Amino acid sequence: MQKKESFLVNRIKSVGFAFKGMLILIRTEASIKVQLFIAIVMTFAGFFFDISKSEWMAQVIMIGIVMSLEGMNTAIEYIADFIHPEYHKKIGLIKDVAAGAVFIAAIIAVILAGIIYLPKFV
Repeated sequence: MQKKESFLVNRIKSVGFAFKGMLILIRTEASIKVQLFIAIVMTFAGFFFDISKSEWMAQVIMIGIVMSLEGMNTAIEYIADFIHPEYHKKIGLIKDVAAGAVFIAAIIAVILAGIIYLPKFV
């Protein structure tokens, strides 16, 4: 019988797998590269315009939501392609809905950016 690893060892391994997944996402997905670039630009903008603590929190949360949803969208696409490699109407619908969720978050992020930064130009 194989000895069960400790809770701490399992958590450390889980973090390692998550980190590996993040790196794969960043290396292989064009959309996450674009979103990462935008996140970096917006971070610099936050420092340049000296946004408030609450504005930072909102900005960081939206960056996290958009990038996390993009990761989930990618995972859904991989699963869908694995299950049904050929085009299928239902698989296409599933992929569109997942992409739509990312799009909704991105729209909200742009609106939030407008709320934060437009007053700084007026």
